[in-house]
Amino acid sequence: MLLALLVILIVLLVVLPLIGLALWALITIAFVGLIIGGIARLVLPGTHRIGFWLTVLLGWIGSLIGGFLGQHVAHTSWFPTVLLEIAAAALLIALYSASQSRSMLGGSRRRALR
Repeated sequence: MLLALLVILIVLLVVLPLIGLALWALITIAFVGLIIGGIARLVLPGTHRIGFWLTVLLGWIGSLIGGFLGQHVAHTSWFPTVLLEIAAAALLIALYSASQSRSMLGGSRRRALR
């Protein structure tokens, strides 16, 4: 009986908070990716044919890259770091959009040559 209570106590005090932290981290990552990716798409001129989840993913990756550059390489404060995050996400979105438009153009050129 005492062992069962100890296991329940460990689950309640150790395992559940770790699961909560992991879930909170995933929610935070998605939210940051959405915000940074959305701002990056607003900064870029023209239309970009990428979906919602790809915008979130590229925003999150840009946030990681820009945050690392701002905090660990340039040692800047929070505002320049956020600007670097947005710039990195915008660059990723622009590169992805350019690669998609090139592949679409290449496909139509191939069809026209046949």
